[in-house]
Amino acid sequence: MTAAAPVVGASTDTDTPRVNWTMLLLGFTGMVIGQFMAILDIQIVASSLPQIQSGVGASADEISWIQTAYLIPEVVMIPLSGYLSRLWGTQRVFLVSCTGFLLMSVATGLSTSIEAMIVCRALQGFVGGAMIPAVFAIAFTAFPGRHRVTATVVISLIVTLAPTIGPTLGGHLTEALSWHWLFFINVVPGALSLFLVARYGNFDKGDPSLAKGFDWWGLVLMATFLMSLQFVLEEGAKNDWFADDMILLLAVAAAICGPAFLWRSLAYRNPIVELRAFANRNFLIGTLLTFIVGAMLFGGSFLMPLFLSRVRDYSASEVGTTMVVSGLAMFLTAPFAGRLARIVDMRILMCGGFVMCAWGMWDAHAVTSEWGFWEFAGVQAIRGCGVMIAMIATNQITMSTLPPHMVKNASGLVNLSRNVGGAFGLAILNTSLTQNTALHMGELTQGIQQTHLGMQAMLAGMQERFAGSIDPAGAAMKAVYGMLQRQATTLAFGDAFALLAVACAIAAIMTLFARPSPVPAGPPLGDAH
Repeated sequence: MTAAAPVVGASTDTDTPRVNWTMLLLGFTGMVIGQFMAILDIQIVASSLPQIQSGVGASADEISWIQTAYLIPEVVMIPLSGYLSRLWGTQRVFLVSCTGFLLMSVATGLSTSIEAMIVCRALQGFVGGAMIPAVFAIAFTAFPGRHRVTATVVISLIVTLAPTIGPTLGGHLTEALSWHWLFFINVVPGALSLFLVARYGNFDKGDPSLAKGFDWWGLVLMATFLMSLQFVLEEGAKNDWFADDMILLLAVAAAICGPAFLWRSLAYRNPIVELRAFANRNFLIGTLLTFIVGAMLFGGSFLMPLFLSRVRDYSASEVGTTMVVSGLAMFLTAPFAGRLARIVDMRILMCGGFVMCAWGMWDAHAVTSEWGFWEFAGVQAIRGCGVMIAMIATNQITMSTLPPHMVKNASGLVNLSRNVGGAFGLAILNTSLTQNTALHMGELTQGIQQTHLGMQAMLAGMQERFAGSIDPAGAAMKAVYGMLQRQATTLAFGDAFALLAVACAIAAIMTLFARPSPVPAGPPLGDAH
């Protein structure tokens, strides 16, 4: 196939470059499809783990690695992809990444043992990780002027919708076909992505001279730091944190390799990750806010389904039906937020978005054991709108003030910040749920004595209900304990929602420290040539 001409002309450093819009939009569409697949596959297995466990004969401990194995190597590729894009060019890196992702998707779906599946999932996450930041970089280097906002809106939709609909789509696929199709479903959109990017995605050229003096020590330090950190965050809450020897060992490894990697990146002449972007105040603040967006996005998508299944005993399909409000709110907000981003100061949008997130989560902290679809609908609508507005504005203010040569590398750092923020958020929320459930259970049991007249009446009524059982008194006590446990769990979820609300309020205050970032003017789409 003859190589296509670059989609952006020689004047790429100006605000109004010569653009072949057909090639740019088709190539960008192909990349967006790939990005959607890579993000979707993080959560698509969440509601189908029991079926996968049965299919490959895995234990309860082993099956959790289906998600962990994907996430740990992915965090290494995300920052590494910036260097590879500068070395080989975005198109080549994306095509290699997408091809490897498709091959590993098929291999994962064909796996007959948990060991083979974990290896394939790890490789799938590693090679697929390069697709995610590549789309961000192209949005800020190939699109001129105001059209960057439109590209940012599309990216923000993908980043927010993919993890939101992942469990729902996965549950329906498994129910209608089988768990194998969680992975086989990538083949057709992946092939379309490959075709579009191969034919129309010649966005830039690589710089082969970067291969000289490749920083292997930097790569080893970065990989050890990020993989250790991700493992600690993913598995720490399950294993009682530092009481587990492996968690303690990897935490020490992360604590040593993290500073060593930073030193290496600052001292080496050709570092894998260029950290100079953090000298830009907007990029620094934007990266911190993206960290909180990650915790908010993944944390909210984690707490609500868990509450509905654990407290309300909802099925996977009922959870999916309830959670659809969040995705719908994000989808409807995106074009409105995109228009606002062209006329309103980005700092105002960021602040407003985070305030809405804080509002929604603070409303949810009053959750009761009777909450269902309609009670969560308002919470999800407010949170969904806030997340979309905050993400669009944060992406724009983080990247728009950077010089073009820093964008590819910075894109990897931004996406890494969001993923690590999500991991931190889930780890903190998991720990909070465990500790606060036990705390509230202690408070409830201490506050209700068996000598209390109301308690005695309740136990007597329960014993009458279980009169046909072998041990009516024991059955009555067990039922009361279950009621108290449910109430303690509900209170712990309220505390977790409050934690997210506080984090969003802090983020809203942080937006005030960003510098103004006006959207550059650009020609209307029909006038570009």
